[in-house]
Amino acid sequence: MEDLFSANEGKLAPLADRMRPRTLDEFLGQKHIVGQGTLLRRAIEADRLTSCIFFGPPGVGKTTLASIIANTTSSEFVQLNAVTSGVGEVRKVIEEARDRMRMYGKSTYLLLDECHRWSKSQSDSILPAIERGVIRFIGSTTENPVIAMTPAIVSRCRLFQFRSLTQEDVKGALLRALKDEERGFGKMNVVLTQEALHHFALVSNGDVRNALNALELAVLSTLPDQEGVITVNEEVAAQSIQQKVLAMDESYYYDMLSAFCKSLRGSDSDAALAWFARMVTSGVDPRIIVRRLIAHASEDVGLANPQAMLTASAAWTALEAVGMPEARLPIAQAIILICESSKSNSVVMAVDAAFAAAQRAENVPVPAHLRDTHYKGHEKLGSGAQYKYPHDYPGHYVVQQYMPDDALGQQYYFPSDMGFEERIRQQRAARGKREQE
Repeated sequence: MEDLFSANEGKLAPLADRMRPRTLDEFLGQKHIVGQGTLLRRAIEADRLTSCIFFGPPGVGKTTLASIIANTTSSEFVQLNAVTSGVGEVRKVIEEARDRMRMYGKSTYLLLDECHRWSKSQSDSILPAIERGVIRFIGSTTENPVIAMTPAIVSRCRLFQFRSLTQEDVKGALLRALKDEERGFGKMNVVLTQEALHHFALVSNGDVRNALNALELAVLSTLPDQEGVITVNEEVAAQSIQQKVLAMDESYYYDMLSAFCKSLRGSDSDAALAWFARMVTSGVDPRIIVRRLIAHASEDVGLANPQAMLTASAAWTALEAVGMPEARLPIAQAIILICESSKSNSVVMAVDAAFAAAQRAENVPVPAHLRDTHYKGHEKLGSGAQYKYPHDYPGHYVVQQYMPDDALGQQYYFPSDMGFEERIRQQRAARGKREQE
């Protein structure tokens, strides 16, 4: 039963919390997992939901759906936060759940927010209870659980991925808040222009909580006119939510970095620039991006265009010298050059093959004519004997053995026919070097 204090607490709660959907019919988005006829919806309605993990961006309904489950289930519902809950508190919940099951035959749901924050020992403490059905675990996280959580607990849960809400979903939530007389601004004379509505939906980037918080700030900070009308126009909306929110967790960071690298390799400069801009906007250290440029200048371009390495290294120097945002230009220049250059992976293939061969090599002596001659008396040991100085020969080249004795005949570098490497192929052919197939 709600008392006076809890009622006041509800009235003073933020708009986003007051407008949290209470039923599946009110729930916004995520039709792929809670639409009519889906497995999750049927399990919730039948009160037969097993242990699961909800993961996805912030503000898309993970905790809200857990609250709906709590309101619809006949089972006990306990909520903890992984940041503040220790093993002792978890064991107490499990013990109470075990007693509840023995005495009343009643199940217990345990909702754990930020579940990726749990350590291995905390996760291990709950595994037996999940396996025996003492508790039904519901984890909620913005991280990819396969990466951020211990495999033991992930393997015992069904994973449900939440997606960012559409602009229409966000607009629907805002309009509902304006009309709702019990929890929203329905009793106030608020006018929200179409431009302001669109701005909130666009800049919130699928985060309903962020959009509702911005709307609440706009309404409460705007003075009514002489007729008592509070008008939230585009200018007021822009002041209430000034910067577009880009969700960034560890998994999304690595996904974007992967997409950036593959765009470089795939010669799509527009896509590479798009990922570069999104990563920087999301707060990724630009030095991480330029390090990848330097690596890909050799890995994917190499000697097809030696200028790529120089340009990537110059971007690093510019970033260290002038910083951001000025360094965006030399970084973008390096991105475009690497993308638009002829591609060759011959350098990475060559060095990988050489290192693989070195792992198998025996500790054989260096051929006598290649040995060090900087010390007195080297002649007595035969060091340097019969060495041919290339600059004494036509074309500054002479045929002689340079390979270790146990690697004779091996070839690691195979120049491609792309860009500058075609000239290398021609030069090697002129020296009698035949490329092995």
